[in-house]
Amino acid sequence: QVQLVESGGGLVQAGGSLRLSCAASGLTFSAYAMGWFRQAPGKEREAVACISRGGGTEYYVDSGKGRFTISRDNAKNTAYLQMNSLKPEDTAVYYCAADRSLTGSYFPRTYAYWGQGTQVTVSS
Repeated sequence: QVQLVESGGGLVQAGGSLRLSCAASGLTFSAYAMGWFRQAPGKEREAVACISRGGGTEYYVDSGKGRFTISRDNAKNTAYLQMNSLKPEDTAVYYCAADRSLTGSYFPRTYAYWGQGTQVTVSS
């Protein structure tokens, strides 16, 4: 059974940092690109970043460029999202997801597996 378990969310003041982790089990982690998505109340789920199977290629949507860093440790079956200079508009539930493609994508429908999400709240 495939499981993706996010952790590291919480309440932080604007300008602060959080590091999200996504621990994977039940799949060959290195055979999947990984993505981070977020969903704020009343809004659609949107991509934040994705990383290729081997970790050599990263993609970021404009809202996170220069502030967020996606990474992975295939030996630990874990993906990460380092978030710096957080803003109130970053408040959302953050999800990690696994995609069988080489590089991942910004489209939720391409991802085969999803975690349950972790809440990130940024206060002003």
